[in-house]
Amino acid sequence: MANTYTQIHLQLVFAVKFRSCLIQPSWKDELYKYITGIISSNEHKLLAIGGMPDHLHILIGMRPDQSVSQLLKEVKGSSSKWINERKFLSRHFSWQEGFGAFSYSKSDLPKVISYIQHQEEHHRKKNFQEEYLDLLKEFQVKFDERYILKNPT
Repeated sequence: MANTYTQIHLQLVFAVKFRSCLIQPSWKDELYKYITGIISSNEHKLLAIGGMPDHLHILIGMRPDQSVSQLLKEVKGSSSKWINERKFLSRHFSWQEGFGAFSYSKSDLPKVISYIQHQEEHHRKKNFQEEYLDLLKEFQVKFDERYILKNPT
């Protein structure tokens, strides 16, 4: 898009289906590299990626001609397929439906990058559900408790 100039920074947050702790240390770095490739091939800039066995955080500089939903559909669909094809797990892997997307100014990026890189420290104090609800409240995102991080019924 000629003459289009943007500065869009988003933190994307999504969970393993049912928040199961399935992302293993033995292949987590490979997963991060794979997801980095998807983001790069869609011409976005990866600034940070990290998470825990049950969820991921990704900070990107996003170009404006692809929707967040389109990008995450590709990230989640391709990475699920990649995990299952490599048989990293003895069971089927999938991501939970939905995601969080939170925007930041350029001056906030160092703090957000550090936050993503230090997820293990952060989660000694707060579980994923608490963290996610805090983000929604901090960004004043309206939500329905019935659909937040649904567990199996």
